Amino acid sequence: MELSVAQKQVDDWIKKVGVRYFSELTNTALLMEEVGELARIMARRYGDQSPKPGDKKDDPADEMADVLFVLICLANQTGIDLTIAFEKNLQKKYLRDADRHKNNPKLAL
Repeated sequence: MELSVAQKQVDDWIKKVGVRYFSELTNTALLMEEVGELARIMARRYGDQSPKPGDKKDDPADEMADVLFVLICLANQTGIDLTIAFEKNLQKKYLRDADRHKNNPKLAL
């Protein structure tokens, strides 16, 4: 799915089901909450932290989708075209990091 299509689908959902966008500040807080939920799963599944009693089996894919949904909400309500933003960001990384990681001894195999 193209990012522009995702942005349109989220906007359609907001207008049909969500009533209206939450404020940008609320959505920023919600984004941090969703990232935190993903971080908890990653720390327990792939990190050194063990699950707590009562922890349910969480789905990292679902949490990543929650992060993406709220990020798309923020993009929509602030007038950011994520396709353009991502393309610019990727180009910046290609230019800035062309040799950076290749020359990093910490990443040598």
